[in-house]
Amino acid sequence: MGEKKTITVFGATGAQGGGLVRAILADREGDFAVRAVTRRADSEKARELERLGVQVIQADMDDEASLGPAFEHAYGAYLVTDFWDHMSAEREKAQALALAQAASHAGVQHAIWSTLEDTRECIPLEDTRMPTLQEHYKVPHFDGKAEADRYFTEAGVPTTFLRSTFYWENLLGMFSPQRAEDGAFELVLPMGDSRLSGIAVDDIGKTALAVFKRDTDLIAATVSIAGEHLKVADMASALSEALGQTVRYRPVTAGAFRALGFPGADEAGNMFQFYADCEDHFTAARDLIAVRELNPALQDFRTWLAAHGEELRAAWA
Repeated sequence: MGEKKTITVFGATGAQGGGLVRAILADREGDFAVRAVTRRADSEKARELERLGVQVIQADMDDEASLGPAFEHAYGAYLVTDFWDHMSAEREKAQALALAQAASHAGVQHAIWSTLEDTRECIPLEDTRMPTLQEHYKVPHFDGKAEADRYFTEAGVPTTFLRSTFYWENLLGMFSPQRAEDGAFELVLPMGDSRLSGIAVDDIGKTALAVFKRDTDLIAATVSIAGEHLKVADMASALSEALGQTVRYRPVTAGAFRALGFPGADEAGNMFQFYADCEDHFTAARDLIAVRELNPALQDFRTWLAAHGEELRAAWA
């Protein structure tokens, strides 16, 4: 086997980037080596990657000058930003621009940009059923990424635009169920009877690796992915069965969810309202058969539950 081609992975200690790092490491006979990029090379997660033999580079998307070494001599790059770290669409766009310019300067041959839909195509700014946030957006962490797509095209970076969706791992943290007075767990989400497209973070990584393996086939393409489209009530039933305890769905309005007041509640409320109100368009873009052709190991929700039951019990204890 010849020398492996380096894939630079941003967010390597996070959800999406970490999934791709694990996928590349598991593909021992594959064509790619991984270079992990993180803001904190001295973190325990970064040190664990080094123990696994991964090259770890420290760089900060807010400091464009620091990005050069991360891309040096890399064949490809996985580019993901973390809106929830600062909750500013403008800052996220500035980070994406810095990534695009640095990737272009380095001559990266294939980039995957982790992006999302522009929700304003379904719910325009003047549509009063959903509040406008940060002056210009309906769902800033969607719309900002969508606006940033053009940076990669304009910079001449050969790019695949990968659109993901709700992580099932969110049930372990940000959107974990609440304990009701009767002791049961409740999923409190503003989805009504609409289906929520979900995916395991490891499947984002595995699918991204499959995109890189397709060489130039998917450059300039938009690849939208999910593991399953499920009503939240059906998710609750599957959770009850898997965990052996009552989990039920308690629907609320998007307005009531926005009013919960936790940091990012308005953003999350708008996101779920977009998922619900634009369900048909969003789910149709995520053809599960096509995703499974790229990633034959794609998990559905019950498969993911079987692998994460103990984590869920511990997180909800």
